[in-house]
Amino acid sequence: MRGFVKMSEKLTRSDVQKIEEEIEHRKLVVRKEAIEAVKEARAHGDLSENFEYYAAKLAKNQNESRIAYLENMLKHAIIIDDTSAEDEVGLNKRVKIVFEDDGETEEYKIVTSIRGDSRRGLISPESPLGSALMGHHVDDRVEICAGTGSYFVRILNITNVGEEATDTLKQY
Repeated sequence: MRGFVKMSEKLTRSDVQKIEEEIEHRKLVVRKEAIEAVKEARAHGDLSENFEYYAAKLAKNQNESRIAYLENMLKHAIIIDDTSAEDEVGLNKRVKIVFEDDGETEEYKIVTSIRGDSRRGLISPESPLGSALMGHHVDDRVEICAGTGSYFVRILNITNVGEEATDTLKQY
């Protein structure tokens, strides 16, 4: 029988702080509200057809699952810092690129995977695009290897923006 191997999440100190704050909020506020909602729904009588009871239990269980997930993530986390130079692509930097095949420009911010959201232009160093861009400089031509083949981009601009209030943790 093979054992389960837990991959370590790479987190910044700020990520750890945000996770600890979410855990505390969920334990002190959300958990209390969820327990009260279950008690109130249970008081309505017959549980076999009590939708409010099942909904309250589901919300309570989801909260407990999120707490366990975040605590496990912290237990196995690897704390990282951005060691990139000011003029190279690294963590918490916004990168403007142009795709060579069609001239289209896009802008991405490199963030840890727990804050990644490609729909909002937040990509992690573990993604194909983020991995390829890391360590490069303005005017570098970079080959991006994706599942469907490869393509080239050119880096137009790199801006150090740090962590921003809009960089939130992913919700699962």
